[in-house]
Amino acid sequence: MRVAVAGGHGKVALHLTRYLTARGHDVVGLVRDPGQVADVEAAGGTAVVVDLEQAEAADVAAVLDGADAVVFAAGAGPGSTAERKYTVDRDGAILLAAAARVAGVRRFVQVSTQGAGSPAPRGSTPVWAAYLDAKTQAEDDLRASDLDWTILRPGQFTDAPGTGRVTLAGGRVTRGTVPRADVAAVVAELVLSGNAVGRTLALTSGDVPVQTAVAAT
Repeated sequence: MRVAVAGGHGKVALHLTRYLTARGHDVVGLVRDPGQVADVEAAGGTAVVVDLEQAEAADVAAVLDGADAVVFAAGAGPGSTAERKYTVDRDGAILLAAAARVAGVRRFVQVSTQGAGSPAPRGSTPVWAAYLDAKTQAEDDLRASDLDWTILRPGQFTDAPGTGRVTLAGGRVTRGTVPRADVAAVVAELVLSGNAVGRTLALTSGDVPVQTAVAAT
């Protein structure tokens, strides 16, 4: 399988690249900065420089040509402005979905966040409120598409080693944390299995093996 991953230099994306390439699959990582290419290649993937904040759908579709699945794992990142939450987390996701349709790639897994789909809690900073709003709008756009989509809402990321065990469920789960490695493992299983099309799933650490959790969706 050939999988295109937007935000290819992110920590989740690099875990995902290692996970998939170790199993014999091809990964194309979309990165914004040429300086990020070497890290994607070291993880086993092929990197293509394309800036989702500047590109047109046709440009991105050319990168996706021949892919079997697309993953949106990009984000403006900590320390970014409210404006960039919209240009990356919302507009980048919308652009990638449009490009997938142009390229004829139907399978699309979008990494969103716990808290999307609801107003920001009282007392949230403007940047956090913008982040949740941007993720919510990106989700809404994807749900309205005809792609074979799955939306994943992980809890707060940690850099702890993956455990291979999670809680994965439709609707909402108790707020919690989850290692980035386990997020990547769940994304990989969603892509490879084709499960959970048309579903929005919440993800935190838990007791169920990743493959079993995904198979149950």
